[in-house]
Amino acid sequence: MPPHKWTDESRDASCYYDPSTSSNSSASAERSDDEADDEREAFCSGERPLIRSSGAAEENHGCGPKTRHIFGFMGFLGFAVVYAMRVNLSVAIVAMVNQTAIPHSNSSVIDTDTCPLPAPHHNGSDPNPQKEGEFVWDEATQGLVLGSFFYGYVLTQVPGGRMAELYGGKKIYGYGVLITAVFTLITPLAAHWDLPLLVLVRILEGMGEGVTYPAMHAMLAHWIPPLERNKFAAIVYAGSNIGTVISMPLAGWLCSLDFLGGWPSAFYIFGLLGILWFIAWMYLVYDKPSDHPRISESEREYIERSLQVQRLINQDLAEAEEEEGQDEVSLRAPPEEPIPWSSLLTSVPLWAILLTQCGQGWAFYTQLTELPTYMSNILHFDIQSNALLNAVPYLTSWFVGIACSALADWMLARRYISLLNSYKLWNTVASVVPSLGLIGIIYVGCDWVWVTFMLAGVGSFGGAVYAGNQMNHIALSPRYAGTMYGITNSAANICGFLAPYVIGLIINHRETLTQWHLVFWLAAGLNIAGNFIYLIFASAEEQSWSKTPPTRNSRSQRA
Repeated sequence: MPPHKWTDESRDASCYYDPSTSSNSSASAERSDDEADDEREAFCSGERPLIRSSGAAEENHGCGPKTRHIFGFMGFLGFAVVYAMRVNLSVAIVAMVNQTAIPHSNSSVIDTDTCPLPAPHHNGSDPNPQKEGEFVWDEATQGLVLGSFFYGYVLTQVPGGRMAELYGGKKIYGYGVLITAVFTLITPLAAHWDLPLLVLVRILEGMGEGVTYPAMHAMLAHWIPPLERNKFAAIVYAGSNIGTVISMPLAGWLCSLDFLGGWPSAFYIFGLLGILWFIAWMYLVYDKPSDHPRISESEREYIERSLQVQRLINQDLAEAEEEEGQDEVSLRAPPEEPIPWSSLLTSVPLWAILLTQCGQGWAFYTQLTELPTYMSNILHFDIQSNALLNAVPYLTSWFVGIACSALADWMLARRYISLLNSYKLWNTVASVVPSLGLIGIIYVGCDWVWVTFMLAGVGSFGGAVYAGNQMNHIALSPRYAGTMYGITNSAANICGFLAPYVIGLIINHRETLTQWHLVFWLAAGLNIAGNFIYLIFASAEEQSWSKTPPTRNSRSQRA
């Protein structure tokens, strides 16, 4: 990420800042007036940045971690835990289902259209055959169980953000993880009791997890100074990748043991970790720095002053644009102005984002929910090796995503590429290259080394999506970017339950290479088709319905 460039406008706007208006500024009161005047004069003359990365006031209150660093670490652990609880069923279902008891049609075809059983210790196979599961669920039923989580997940994403604004992100994020943990704990009981009850439990678990992302967005806005947000967001949201990488092989190992009944232990342990995390979260984290009883005065002043300076900059720029008669808009919509739903729903560039996200979502959830079954039933991996190899692509995708994002920022900063072409380039990389990996799986057949390369090597370029369509919402409408992201992300996550269900219908008692090739062709085709639509209709220009002139009462309110 290129370093922040301080502008004359940001420096001049910050010079309006009056230290006397800052709340809880006891640390500032201890400084002499001469020292404060000298600092202010040096800053306004351009000799120091807008926000210091480490001021002397922060260095003198102790050598322990900052309160906001504890918040960031707890958020990281929270996402790691919820993703562990999300993906464990994808691994555990291999041990839960009795594959030999499922009737298969055309057994003669199966004998000639599947991979041969490997020799002991080859492909990670265990010389002692894995015990068959206790549930006789065909492929369609397995798809329903795997996809039911996303019914609830889609429902609570948009409401989660609003609830975080009204009641505080701490409670919404914390209780979201707690609800997910509780229903994870009772998943084995529900599975043994009744299939419809298991589906209901998974739906409720998804509803709990659906609020976590928007709630964290709300908390980052209150806790993290502007110049630290990119770093903190990268750390916090990396929990989802790390949680997947760790939980998949761990769940596979737990399912291979007799501890707590084998596969149920994966749900008991991850659910218990979620509850323990919730207790620590409620004690260590608060909604805002002003609510935290243990934060140092210097850190609280630093955060509040940083946020206030940013608000003044945005306000002054909006007033300057109004005076000059420009048509630009401020980044925040007036609270009394309704969201232009008709314009949003008829926006062609927004539909282009939605469709390419749906294609990418279908490919992602095909890999997340169905590949463990493919590697078990077709390639004959034991459950531990299966889970380990399925976790590797998420790690490589994370690294590639960071590299692609840095390269995209560098190219834009050097003006080697326009913003629109940058979106299209990296979205194409994130869609086409992983699709070629899925197609490559078809042609490499039963060679598990090449299958792994297609998933973890070629498929890792899916991480480039963060430099692609993920940031396009802000370019179309800075004021409604959050609402627009909620719309497209909800649509993309619908594929979380559609993909497993459709795949179950395609397999339909026929665990053959031919049927699975249809699965991979479908995922690759939808991904490439979505990107093709994006290339034609995408835009990086702010839309006309977003260019509402700023309100004229801001100057009178400030006066």
